[in-house]
Amino acid sequence: MSKKAFLFPGQGSQYVGMAKDLFEKSVEAKEMIRTADDILGVNLSYIMFNGPEEELKQTQYTQPVIFLHSVILASIIRTIDANAAAGHSLGEYSAYVASGTIQFHEAIKLVRARGVAMQEAGDQNKGTMAAVIGLEPEKVESLCAEASSTGVVQCANFNSPGQIVISGSVDGVKKAMELCKGAGAKMVKELVVSAAFHSPLMLSAKEKLNAALDATNFYKSKFPVYTNVTAEPVESISEIKSMLYEQITAPVRWDETIRNM
Repeated sequence: MSKKAFLFPGQGSQYVGMAKDLFEKSVEAKEMIRTADDILGVNLSYIMFNGPEEELKQTQYTQPVIFLHSVILASIIRTIDANAAAGHSLGEYSAYVASGTIQFHEAIKLVRARGVAMQEAGDQNKGTMAAVIGLEPEKVESLCAEASSTGVVQCANFNSPGQIVISGSVDGVKKAMELCKGAGAKMVKELVVSAAFHSPLMLSAKEKLNAALDATNFYKSKFPVYTNVTAEPVESISEIKSMLYEQITAPVRWDETIRNM
């Protein structure tokens, strides 16, 4: 019997005009978007539909708008029975809403708190990220360890075989990029990002997120959600909260997650 999984995107998949078609054609989408605006006291719908792009790219807005778009789509196709779900970084929150683990009205507040905390951490600790194509994960981890004498740097996303993103301080990432090029990487490219996500530079965001997690109600999942931190399914509420907390500074094991699913 074939099995189905819901997969949800993370930061970087935003675009001006997102969800406008859903808002205009679906009563359910319109209600969810208006509810999000009301709960947060932020005109998210205007930013989603009209931009400007610079505002949409601010982490404090990017995260809730991508989450909102994702959970609207999941709600619209809810008659499809999923056997599992996963989401890339921020997308893990969308997966927990789809699985019934967190209610939408609480999750939008949690995601907004995460976005604000991560933007503040990025403002306090300037960093960057870079994509590395064509090296084995173990090699990139080793080169990051070598470069860490220059500055903070670690693997942040194991996206697919041969595609890894590194993250950390500007000096640390630049040194690791140099080492990866020297080791024969097919491509090494710095990314246009506002912060060093999934690195120790996000530590202050973890503590702020923890308070928001404690204020959120969690429920038993309807189906397993595979977590970024371990690439394994999690179902116990205490483990889910722990994984969301750790996820802020831990690498996203997406390649493993997809294979495990």
